[in-house]
Amino acid sequence: MDNRLLDRRTLIQTLGVTSLLPSAAFGGPEHKSIVHETLPLQPEAGNGARHSIRFAVCGMSHDHIYGMVGAIQRGGGELVAAFGEEPDRVAAFTKRYPDVKWVKSEDEILNDGSIQLVLSATIPSRRAPLGVRVMEHGKDYLSDKPGVTTLEQLAVVRRTIAATHRIYGILYSERLEVKAAVKAGELIQAGAIGHVIQTINIAPHQVTQKRGDAGGGSGRPEWFWNPDEYGGILCDIGSHQVDQFLYYTGSTEAEVVASQIANVAHPDRPRFQDFGDMMLRGNRGMGYVRLDWFTPDGLGTWGDGRLFVLGTEGYIELRKYVDVAVKHTGNNLFIVDRKEARYIDCSNFALPFGPLFVADVVNRTHTAQDQTQCLLAAELAVRAQLNAKVVRVQS
Repeated sequence: MDNRLLDRRTLIQTLGVTSLLPSAAFGGPEHKSIVHETLPLQPEAGNGARHSIRFAVCGMSHDHIYGMVGAIQRGGGELVAAFGEEPDRVAAFTKRYPDVKWVKSEDEILNDGSIQLVLSATIPSRRAPLGVRVMEHGKDYLSDKPGVTTLEQLAVVRRTIAATHRIYGILYSERLEVKAAVKAGELIQAGAIGHVIQTINIAPHQVTQKRGDAGGGSGRPEWFWNPDEYGGILCDIGSHQVDQFLYYTGSTEAEVVASQIANVAHPDRPRFQDFGDMMLRGNRGMGYVRLDWFTPDGLGTWGDGRLFVLGTEGYIELRKYVDVAVKHTGNNLFIVDRKEARYIDCSNFALPFGPLFVADVVNRTHTAQDQTQCLLAAELAVRAQLNAKVVRVQS
């Protein structure tokens, strides 16, 4: 008999036997339960807010200002005045808030005793000096990130907080204004995945986006390309990710183990940084962060932000802004524990930051954001930037 026929017969017999074996014998999935859950619709604060304050905007260089205003309005804040210096930004802000009262100078806001809170998304390097002046005039302050760009600025901010007892908030929106990120915090604090060991943040961004308030819809201004003004990639967008590392691990002390930056694809802007990463070590966990400006148009949104939280009893993944090639909506949370794997649609979750921050202004508390943790995140981001190794990537 032809040996080739024997080989074929042996192969067929082998396949027939193995087809009856459980897939687990070859590393395949066992039939564990998979749960899909949509959180019930939660009412957003607004007309029923518990508190009311008067607030103003001083500087709108970045479109994040719209999310900041929206958060405070959800908490019961009334926008009573605005000041800006860039004509295109002023025009856009006026279109969004046609009834806003425009003042001629920053001083008009600072000297208005009826204004309790000032919001700013001015050029990043100017945010901390403005915040110091705001606090010295007896008002609380909420800055877009990064809230500081140098260690010298940070030292002055801390001294002014101690002297005035005012609030210096930084809206790290990738945690505080993302519903899935807030829900993840609730689960972690409830012990859903045990003790957190590590966070991994992947934070791609898009230089020119087609829509939304993330900052690039109308092109990028000159300050965007200058690290002296925007702080550098690790200080700027990296501050979001350091905040998450501290919050989810619960670390109260931390250091930057290593960091690096590069300009890979923008030779016409030699000081710009389009890639960066850092490794963090805290007293309660570890973290890794990757940042870039390479989101392709095919994604359909400004960035595929991911967060992975590893715990001793399970893990969580967030697909914050899109579920690639599956659906265009964000706020997707995946959690795996010892019992099951769950997907949670967090799109109906209410965002608590605005109401809590307004309550903090009224009650002189720090429930929306821990003041010490807020500034520690800023400090670590600045230190990562200062100590980053500059990498030259050959094309």
